[in-house]
Amino acid sequence: MTEEKVKKKRWFSFTWVKSILVGSALSSQKVTRQIPFVMFLAVLGIGLITNKYITEKTIKQMEMVRDSLKEYKSESVIHETELMYINRPSEVSKRVIERKIDLIEPIEPPKRIKIKKMETK
Repeated sequence: MTEEKVKKKRWFSFTWVKSILVGSALSSQKVTRQIPFVMFLAVLGIGLITNKYITEKTIKQMEMVRDSLKEYKSESVIHETELMYINRPSEVSKRVIERKIDLIEPIEPPKRIKIKKMETK
């Protein structure tokens, strides 16, 4: 029995390695039957790699959009505060005086105009 185990070990270590190096292992029937499955696994692997690449690219684009959105929000806040400052009555009167526009600040508060509804027959 020990001789059979030694022969099996030698067959595995020498014959199998030799058949791989020579190329005869690829022409055996066991290997040729598995080629469609190996091709399926290869296509599946390529698909997974492509999916990961596209996902990473999309995530990078989303991060860029988030960063630009933060930038635009801060610019919007800056412009909003500038507009609020410019629209203050004291600033408006200053600008009117600086540009020498003949406008007079009203003394009386504005009045609401009421219109009576006309009855239709």
